[in-house]
Amino acid sequence: MLPYFAACPKGLEYLLVTEIEQLGGVEVRESLAGVRFKADVATAYHICLWSRLASRILLSLHSDEVHSTQDIYDVVYRVNWHVYFESHKSIAVEFTGTNEFINNTQFGALKAKDAIVDKFRDQGFDRPNVDKQQADIRIECRMVNNKLTLALNFSGRSLQQRGYRSNAGAAPLRENLAAALLLRSGWQTNKPLYDPFCGSGTLVIEAALMAANIAPSLTRESFAFEALKSFKADTWHEIKASAQAIADESKTRKQLCIRGSDMDSRVLNIARDNAYRAGVEHLVTFEVANALEIKPPFGNQKGNIVTNPPYGERLGELLPLIFVYHGFAKAVKAKFNGWDLSVFSSSIELLTAIRLAPDHKYKLFNGQLEAILANYAIGDGALKSVSKQAEPFANRLQKNHKVLSKWAKNEGVDAYRLYDADLPDYNLAIDRYGDRWIVQEYAAPKFMDKTKTMRRLIEAFIVLDHVFDIDSANLIYKVREQQKGESQYEKLNEHQDKFIVHEYNAKFLINTSDYLDNGLFLDHRLTRQKLGEMAKDQDFLNLFCYTGSASVHAGLGGAKSTTSVDMSRTYLDWAKENFRANGLSGPEHQFIQMDCLTWLAHCQSRYDLIFIDPPTFSNSKRMAQTFDVNRDHVQLLKNLKRILREDGLIVFSNNSRQFKMDHRQLERIGLIAQEVTQHTIPRDFKGNPKIHNCWEITHA
Repeated sequence: MLPYFAACPKGLEYLLVTEIEQLGGVEVRESLAGVRFKADVATAYHICLWSRLASRILLSLHSDEVHSTQDIYDVVYRVNWHVYFESHKSIAVEFTGTNEFINNTQFGALKAKDAIVDKFRDQGFDRPNVDKQQADIRIECRMVNNKLTLALNFSGRSLQQRGYRSNAGAAPLRENLAAALLLRSGWQTNKPLYDPFCGSGTLVIEAALMAANIAPSLTRESFAFEALKSFKADTWHEIKASAQAIADESKTRKQLCIRGSDMDSRVLNIARDNAYRAGVEHLVTFEVANALEIKPPFGNQKGNIVTNPPYGERLGELLPLIFVYHGFAKAVKAKFNGWDLSVFSSSIELLTAIRLAPDHKYKLFNGQLEAILANYAIGDGALKSVSKQAEPFANRLQKNHKVLSKWAKNEGVDAYRLYDADLPDYNLAIDRYGDRWIVQEYAAPKFMDKTKTMRRLIEAFIVLDHVFDIDSANLIYKVREQQKGESQYEKLNEHQDKFIVHEYNAKFLINTSDYLDNGLFLDHRLTRQKLGEMAKDQDFLNLFCYTGSASVHAGLGGAKSTTSVDMSRTYLDWAKENFRANGLSGPEHQFIQMDCLTWLAHCQSRYDLIFIDPPTFSNSKRMAQTFDVNRDHVQLLKNLKRILREDGLIVFSNNSRQFKMDHRQLERIGLIAQEVTQHTIPRDFKGNPKIHNCWEITHA
């Protein structure tokens, strides 16, 4: 009996203990990320071939205390290496662990290698060659604190690499982890198994190998123990032949109730190829299917759904997945009564979107990524769509929608704000643009717990889905932060997903995906309406015009002319599209791309009605100077006074919560300002009266 160590991913140790015992190992003891055991050579061969959970099998050689780099050399030198392999075999030394006297693993590996080759030479043998890439023999040196442990890699390259995957597809699940998920799920090999997010088919193939009792490493080309002096070829050939005979019997078996599905037909072709190389293509089936529309694949038979849905690391990736997880759970709950569901994900937040109470949860690792396997029993009863904590949010949405949807319909408005941080725990703005929904999160302070914030946000999306049954393709998520300089013009995407909404008698193109702003400032709705009413037979000027929405209302209101000025070519082109959508054309409608302040300084035309909604602050490189609305509004209005006709009107608005009109300075330059903010806040913004401030300014 020789001592061995079976390595495995963290979290699989307990399962591996049971497996090693079943495969014939004795004195089996659980260890960190592995299992220690003893076995004779034949049993060790058998374990290498049949273990579904181990990453590799190591033959333990020696361990001792080390307190200096010389001790490392001496401990390695004490081993009679020629007993284990011939000098003509190439070697590679892997060293892990550091302490106070060695902080470089490459140096540790070099000291160990020197000791090995010196030992061969001092005992009269040729010096082994070093080959880090294709070594026949791999020696592993592991140092923990001051203890150095030496071992030979007995199995060779990782046992999780079964050899059937030529192309794993995106985010592949490791084979031994897939086997562990099947075991942890409680699936019995005589029951149906279904993976609705099967990808390249690893879970399905591993299940078939288990159900048909096929050795997982049977297709492997070689093992490291074949290069050792102690290798018993006859014993190994007998063990392998026995496993092959069992596999051959599976070729006569009928198709198993094991199925995988995925929406991507290309990745399913990879899955079928992998199944063919694993020798189980006749036992399993793969089909194209949407996991949100799945049905029991085996008639009235009950079984297990075991799956590893996609997951994202950034919120932009998580948003559509929230609806995928939640929609998938609803489909399972509705159609798979009596089945067991096991979902593996590295996103605990996404698992909360399933809205079922798990019977068991297991912490596992997918590489270095911590993940959870959650097991659920699917029975009668409703899916928990809203948590008790989220009920006030759901109630507020329903109340707001009942009132505002009726109001918006009566007003002839398609776009309105449904919710604006009404509750402190849900610091969101939710806008509806026709059948599109925009959820904007107000940026949380950096000291806030990100995990808590994320879970609350996911809860909000689940509530939205529950209350309004939203198609995830029609929901956009954005983070509202203060925009400075040219950041307000930066593209977020390149989708060009534009559609039309109605505002009274006007039509506006909305783009919810490509920019932070969508093309229509909803809080200025009443201001635009009033401008349209006042614009008849007027020469109208719109500075900082954005997408020209105020100009459209003026044009529809019968303005003699409209002039729209902005330094963004993108927004001016957008404004032209808005004009075309409303049937407005002709030379009386001008669009000027220029820094508004520079244009204003040189303007020689005069206007009856001027609307200006400047940024709070701008330091754009395209502007001649910085602009601060609190600091510069008097000079701005002085310049506007020069081009305003005697009986003309300036409608001046901005979004600075700290803005204070300097009436004294305005009087000195001959202007009178009257605040009309309370008359310009639409009904859907009444809960946020400081969303903007608005002034009507005339000659004194």
